[in-house]
Amino acid sequence: IIFSIAFFIYLVLIQTNVSHRNRGFRGWFYFRQGWSMYFAFIFAAVNTLTVTYYLAIENYPFLKVIFPTFVDYIIITVAIGVPLLVGIGYAHFKRTRAYRSEAAIVAEANPFGRRNIVNTEMILKLNFEIINMLIKSSNNQKLSSEETEKIKEIQLELKKFVDARTFENNDDLQFLNKMTKN
Repeated sequence: IIFSIAFFIYLVLIQTNVSHRNRGFRGWFYFRQGWSMYFAFIFAAVNTLTVTYYLAIENYPFLKVIFPTFVDYIIITVAIGVPLLVGIGYAHFKRTRAYRSEAAIVAEANPFGRRNIVNTEMILKLNFEIINMLIKSSNNQKLSSEETEKIKEIQLELKKFVDARTFENNDDLQFLNKMTKN
């Protein structure tokens, strides 16, 4: 069975448009995701329920009154635990600063995500200037020398930035840090 699953995963990886250099790491990533998000989660839940019932509840008569059987324990625990954990998960994502910190760390650590954020900011800045030029043009107005100079500065800034940056250097990270501090 294990060989069949491994062979299936190998075939899936072969069929994708992935270079040989990345197949092993992609397979490792998918394995870790499957393990930690599904297998380990289910295994830990079953293990926790079994251990707590048979080592704790079964040995204390007052708890045995509340949870007379293992099935009753599971039903009560799931009925209370699932809504409680959904609330905790909601609070984590929506009501605390924890998720924002995690997202910021991921954005800083992922060069592809960083690049998308930085590119979006550059595009917004450029679009703002283009819109101003279009408004002036539609009103048959000429750009002032200051506006023309500002556009040339933006063009030079973008050219320098794009020419110098790579995924290996930290230009995107420095831009992102500068952007978030303003």
